[in-house]
Amino acid sequence: MKAIMVMFDSLNRRALSPYGGRLSTPNFDRLARQSVVFDNSYICSMACMPARRELHTGRPSLLHRSWGPIEPFDDSMPEVLKDNSIWTHLITDHYHYWEDGGATYHSRYRSYEFVRGQEGDPWKCDLNDLRIVSNPHRADNSNLQDNINRRYLNGEDTYPQPRTFSLALEFLQRNHACDDWFLHVETFDPHEPWSVPEHYMDEDGYRGPEMDWPLYAPVTEPPEVARHMRSRYHALVRMCDANLGRILDFMDAHDMWKDTMLIVNTDHGYLVGEHGWWGKCFTPFYDEVAHTPLFIWDPRTGVRGERRASLAQTFDLPATILEYFGIDQPEDMLGRPLRGVVEGDAPVRGAGLFGIHGGQLCITDGRYAYFRSPVPDKPIYEYCHMLTRHGSGRAFVPIEEMREADIAGPFSFTKGCKLWRIPVIKPTIGGLQAKWPTALYDLEADPGQENPLDDPVTEGRLCNEMAALMREYDAPPELYIRFGL
Repeated sequence: MKAIMVMFDSLNRRALSPYGGRLSTPNFDRLARQSVVFDNSYICSMACMPARRELHTGRPSLLHRSWGPIEPFDDSMPEVLKDNSIWTHLITDHYHYWEDGGATYHSRYRSYEFVRGQEGDPWKCDLNDLRIVSNPHRADNSNLQDNINRRYLNGEDTYPQPRTFSLALEFLQRNHACDDWFLHVETFDPHEPWSVPEHYMDEDGYRGPEMDWPLYAPVTEPPEVARHMRSRYHALVRMCDANLGRILDFMDAHDMWKDTMLIVNTDHGYLVGEHGWWGKCFTPFYDEVAHTPLFIWDPRTGVRGERRASLAQTFDLPATILEYFGIDQPEDMLGRPLRGVVEGDAPVRGAGLFGIHGGQLCITDGRYAYFRSPVPDKPIYEYCHMLTRHGSGRAFVPIEEMREADIAGPFSFTKGCKLWRIPVIKPTIGGLQAKWPTALYDLEADPGQENPLDDPVTEGRLCNEMAALMREYDAPPELYIRFGL
């Protein structure tokens, strides 16, 4: 048995032609013909590292902590594979894996390769020139580092994404005829900044400043600048499509479809001006962010060129991969294998929670999306062993919060271990996102989520389902008070 997972970051499904997107993405079209396309795939925990923790543990992360590493009590899908004699290999240019707040993921694999240079990755040093020549509205250290990194991108094959896929092809060339391996290929693209070779651009006449790294903020740029920024995102999606095609070409050339699973996914989407915003995390988790592309080819079923309506979530993928290799999933893994969905659209759940720690708590049943805001001034805690968080440099939990920490737990999934319970004092991304009002949307009648519903019956039903899932996931008791449930 062998399997490949190709993962993109911040990929808006509405940019892809298999999902009715505005771009021509021929290799995603080709993938759709060769696999099962999921029409109701959703995130669970935002953003980057919480989603990756779910890809390892197969359980939601957002109720107990924010951005952070794998915990000592966590079960890791790649590590379970490794312990069962499956060679696991990670190839990525996603530099958060090597930061304080994202560490301990890569070392769960049997081997790994890291491509440098994305975004503010502290890669190169050039003290001779500290000017910021692109994205002048972002005069911060990460933009300075990005400007330095870009000086080393001289030709398409020097960009991190193509280098990542070239390493993946090296792995496949050496190992495609062997058995019992799992390859995880992951690129930071099309995450911002949207640095891309010019031949992927489809833009005429723009003469303004180079702007390919928006703030997570409302769209306030002049229309021509906003169009330029969107065109940059779309160009990077085209580059993603091209590199996906390299994997598909190799599988075609070596007849790998007969014995190799292929999963193509993303951690979340991205607002490229929809709802008047750029980015993610600071707005409600509209479908452009929460509703994700997912493609699965399972050679055991032979099902290709079909679509599935059943609800799936990020944390189902570890269970899916373990089941494929014939390995029992750990007791604490709550995701469900998606083989039945691939074979015949057999549902694995009726509703799914999603959101960000400290922010709104959201739920969808595939028809409705409900964003519930917390009751003001109720406490929020993080529960963890690993005392790191999002941030560059020393990404530790702030000392003033640690001074107020105590011990709590254990929870059902912590293997009998108690945890630090840390009060969240400093404002967080989730705390800012929580300020949006509670809203309910009918995704069938209002796919653009422009007109919130006033429907107490549906809201009450979804609140009951939300509370039931919180109990299943062993949510901290204060969250029921925080969300008025």
